[in-house]
Amino acid sequence: MNEVEVRDKCKKNRKRSKRRAIYCPVHGCYLHSVSQKHQLFADSSSQLQKRGVGRKNALILVAAKTTISIQNEWLEAFWCDQCQQTKWYHVKKCINKVYPQKVNIYEVSEARPEFWQQVAGVIDPAGNSSVGEFTRRQARMVGNKSQQDFQSSN
Repeated sequence: MNEVEVRDKCKKNRKRSKRRAIYCPVHGCYLHSVSQKHQLFADSSSQLQKRGVGRKNALILVAAKTTISIQNEWLEAFWCDQCQQTKWYHVKKCINKVYPQKVNIYEVSEARPEFWQQVAGVIDPAGNSSVGEFTRRQARMVGNKSQQDFQSSN
């Protein structure tokens, strides 16, 4: 290899994407992603207003579309080496005003229950509201115990 080829190879290596700098809010250690990103959506004007959209614009957006994708915010599960457990976090990608093209800054907080109502593609922890209690109970039963509800008493 000549000197030009070596320099070109070094430049290519520098263009690789870096690991996201997402750190544990408790310990400050690097968090390892263990799930995909789950995009947040807004379906009410108040959710948009909390993110800095004006009242009038928020009402117009919600009237025009049923749901609005919230940019640079998502839910993701991470493994913390210090905690030795997986937790779901709300991640917000912030714009770095000092170096806009250089480094991404992330705000990380534990995912609150109301965020799960704004995410598509996940199972509702409270269960499907259209499923009755009988069906839910039958699904949780293991083995032959599920037949007890169908036996008549003589």
